[in-house]
Amino acid sequence: MPLRDTVFVPGLVSAVFYRRRPTRLQITLGIAFTVVVSGLLGYVQDAGTSRVWENVTLAIVGGMVLYLGILAYLEYVYFPKREKLAPPT
Repeated sequence: MPLRDTVFVPGLVSAVFYRRRPTRLQITLGIAFTVVVSGLLGYVQDAGTSRVWENVTLAIVGGMVLYLGILAYLEYVYFPKREKLAPPT
């Protein structure tokens, strides 16, 4: 897998482990992790060329879109279905 195809990995890693509704701290840390790791992956991809900052920006935007998309899916589709299936305590 080429390095340029891995820029979306931080968004997946930071959002995929939520089993319960994430807290504000978890969301904030996930966003920070996504921005930092996506930026580093974008920088390493073409380090030393004139396009490096363009790649960093694109990697960060792509990572954030994926992270927010996964978060929206969890919030509006996954968690409501899971709560309906849970037996009353």
